[in-house]
Amino acid sequence: MDESKIQASRRQHDEESTSQRAAILGLQYMDTRDVEDSIDLVKDILEIKEMYQGKLVPLVAGGGDRPYTFGVTTQTPQSLMQSMSRDYNDRGENIRFLLISQSAYKVFMNRFDPPKQVIYDDIKIAKEGDSDTLAEVSQTLNSVGTDRVFDFLIDQADKLGASDIHVENERDNIRIRMRVDGALHPVADLAKERYRVIMAALSSRANISTAANQPQSGHMQKEITRDGATHLLNMRIETVPTMYGQDAVIRLFNFDESLLNLDLLGIPDKQRAEINEIISHPRGMVLMVGPTGSGKSTTLYSILNALNTPDKKLITLEDPIEYGLTGISQIPIDTTGGQSFGDGLRSVLRLDPDVVMVGEIRDQDTARTAIQASITGHLVLSSFHANSTAAAFSRMIDLVGVNPIFSSAVRLVIAQRLVRRLNDDTKEEYEPDEATRKYIKAVLADVPPGTDMPDLDNFKLWRPVASEDSPFGYKGRVVVMEQMLVDENIQKFIRGDVADAHTETIEAAAKQGGMLTLEQVGVLAALRGETTIEEIGRVI
Repeated sequence: MDESKIQASRRQHDEESTSQRAAILGLQYMDTRDVEDSIDLVKDILEIKEMYQGKLVPLVAGGGDRPYTFGVTTQTPQSLMQSMSRDYNDRGENIRFLLISQSAYKVFMNRFDPPKQVIYDDIKIAKEGDSDTLAEVSQTLNSVGTDRVFDFLIDQADKLGASDIHVENERDNIRIRMRVDGALHPVADLAKERYRVIMAALSSRANISTAANQPQSGHMQKEITRDGATHLLNMRIETVPTMYGQDAVIRLFNFDESLLNLDLLGIPDKQRAEINEIISHPRGMVLMVGPTGSGKSTTLYSILNALNTPDKKLITLEDPIEYGLTGISQIPIDTTGGQSFGDGLRSVLRLDPDVVMVGEIRDQDTARTAIQASITGHLVLSSFHANSTAAAFSRMIDLVGVNPIFSSAVRLVIAQRLVRRLNDDTKEEYEPDEATRKYIKAVLADVPPGTDMPDLDNFKLWRPVASEDSPFGYKGRVVVMEQMLVDENIQKFIRGDVADAHTETIEAAAKQGGMLTLEQVGVLAALRGETTIEEIGRVI
């Protein structure tokens, strides 16, 4: 249930209980929902202080035959109402009291006494060893109003372009970290009471129990308005109980459908041509492999967008749906609730789809069903957990078994990572040392002919230089892809023609067919000045 429905449900409950209390108190009940935002405020009758003390608001200014009308709550003292009645009657004025809900009273008081808008400083990411920034951000987050701290944290993470917020319990405080451009950075240390505020917000918005003693998953959305534009932020929540409380990771999916475009991913020409070939003949299976946060979803959604034409039916099975795409039927699969991708896939194949995306292949049943779908005229896209394309192909053989019928099923396997991109405006060229030169020569020793390569006897590298615009010298991320095009030599392994179907032998056969490994693609990106050798070492 979304936030607005939850709020409406709470309000309805408040009004119903107030209506029942009116009869007991002998007062007339008034539901103010239709007028509380538009009715003219009656001023100069009561002081703001009196309204807070007496828990009542003036609704109608009387005079003549018209009674002065006040909205009172169940907390308004009977003695106050009696003394007001005496005062008005002594002056020859009529007075009446209407019972309104606590929610209505708060809405009216927000109009009589609007909360002062406090502008807090933007969150800054602390550099290594920068305790001053850490202390400054901690102080800001500890001072943000209880009702705003969670929304402020989400809004600031989105502003920084963070992909995750980590809320971690420590003995004396709460550590907040954010993942920006793939690297995790300390942001703040919060007081323990802030943790209860954040978890209360998660429990109401993402349906997470604060008392659970097992891991939980949830989902929520928030509308972000910035510089006059509004976008919808999807969030996936994962919590796990630890020694000092529940740790939470909030994953932010700020997908703009117009940005889910293969042209914008910066895929090298040769690899892009291989993807284009698959898309032009939509049949068989395409597998995306890589760890969490490697950009698999973005690439899969971009491929789906490229295939999304009026003459094709596209269906996805996702756990959960990370982003809604127009023109595509998306089906949520609740694997924690007992549903499986395999059962869902069998059901949707009866709907005659041209393209199916399966969120993840996790078991033998899903693997076999997906393979069978891919050899009967469907294009099946899916993600898979493996380190490399060869490891994924080897694991797929373990799941579905050696089978000549399946040999033509898998057409392309893509292993992907995201590395931080150097800021072109500030990066600095340098001469690498001898050990780095030897490493690069060894990695690129067996690249296939025709690969665009620099002179390995005379090359330079680049290092990041920090600036106000990019505090770490990096700006955005660049995709690094290893693409295994499944040709005759690779098909032999699933047919059973080659007994030794291990990761190493599959990778060797793929390299003979012209494949560049993740490490080779990454090193070539560093030689082009897109990233650093250190970043390739960190990620790959």
